This record gives sequence, C-alpha cells and structure tokens, in this order.
Amino acid sequence: MIEIIRSQQRGTASFGWLKSRHTFSFGHYYNPKQMGFSKLRVINDDRVRADAGFDTHGHRNMEIISYVLKGAMAHKDSAGNEQILPAGEFQLMSAGRGIYHSEYNPSQHDELAFLQIWIEPNQLDGEPGYQQKYFGEQPGLTTVITPDGRDGTLQIRQDASLSQLRLTEQQQLQLPMHPDRAYYLHLITGELNLADEQLQPGDGIKLVHQSPATATASPGPVHALWFDLPGLST
Repeated sequence: MIEIIRSQQRGTASFGWLKSRHTFSFGHYYNPKQMGFSKLRVINDDRVRADAGFDTHGHRNMEIISYVLKGAMAHKDSAGNEQILPAGEFQLMSAGRGIYHSEYNPSQHDELAFLQIWIEPNQLDGEPGYQQKYFGEQPGLTTVITPDGRDGTLQIRQDASLSQLRLTEQQQLQLPMHPDRAYYLHLITGELNLADEQLQPGDGIKLVHQSPATATASPGPVHALWFDLPGLST
C-alpha cells in the first residue's frame, strides 16, 4: 500500500503569530481519512513569528518530538528543563503521566520554523522525560530516535524509530523496509523520487507491505524524515 499526502492537501491554521500546516487531523482541522498512521499521530509544520510562541500547556501519555528547521526555540517545562533548541537539533519529550511546557521564539527579528511530531507511546503514566541532541548533517540515513537508545540515539517509549535522510545531488539510497512494518517519509526540502512516486517539499508518503525501495534526489539536495513504525495490525 502506498498513499501520498500532498503538501497542499494538509490542513491549515493561522493565528497571526502562528502559521501551521497539519498532515493529520489536529485542532480545528479534522479529516476522518487522516487521523494518523500506525502510532504516528501528528506532524505539524509550524512557523512562529519573532517574540511569540505557545504559552504553557499540558500533555499526557504522548511522545513529542520537535525538530527546528530555522531559528531557535526556547523550551521550558514543569520538570525543570529549560533549554534552547537551535536549528538542526532534535528534542524528545516524553509526557508520561503529565507535563506542562511552553515553546517560544526568543528572537526579536527572525521567524522560528519547526516540525512538531507526536507518537503514541506503548508505556502509559510513566515518569516524564526530556532529551535533546544534534546528529549532524552527513549524507545518507542517520538514525536519531530508537526504542532502546542504541548508539547514542534518543530513546522513545514505542516500537518506532526516526531517521533523518539527506541526499546530495542525484544521490540514490535504498531504504530498508520489512513487510510487517509501516513506514512514513516526510519531505522537508528538495525533490525526491521514492517507490516510483515524485515528491515535493511538504509531501508525505505512507508505505505498507513494501519491499526495500530506492530514494533518488532529483535533482537534489534532499532533506527528509523517515519513520519506521509498528505494522497497522499492531
């Protein structure tokens, strides 16, 4: 099964200080055909104006990933974490039994652009947790989040992993896929051919019961996120 969510098919939200595109149903955007994929529940492409942000609000039993694309994000939470997340770094907050946090653009001039991603956990009501790390920008597939935190990756409370995909001009890379797993790719920049489908920035593609497929930057470079998720029957 292959299904593409085109960038222009995503939901929209605009509040003056925030402009957002929602891959899956979120907030005032409801699409019964796009309620998530496997354990992946949210991909929000957020743009926050200078000196603005999300006031303190709560979450529970959700694995929340933030990936800054431009600018920097100031994070503060009820567990005592107070950090700056610059462009290129990944943040994983495990909400557990409950946590409150705020996200703010500390710049007086520059826009903050980041992806907010929610993955449903397989452990409920645990201790809240916070992790943050930069994994570089080397070409290829770089794993950044895993269930066991292996090789210095961030550890998520779900049988899921997240990798960043970077390809140079015309570079090809085979993406490993197991028939019992579900996969999702979100294209951030560049043009990509995957499974004989041509993808543009903001597009996403669901892949289930597929053999390994070759990703080709056409022309390139390409920057994307690659999710390895539990099978849909799990």
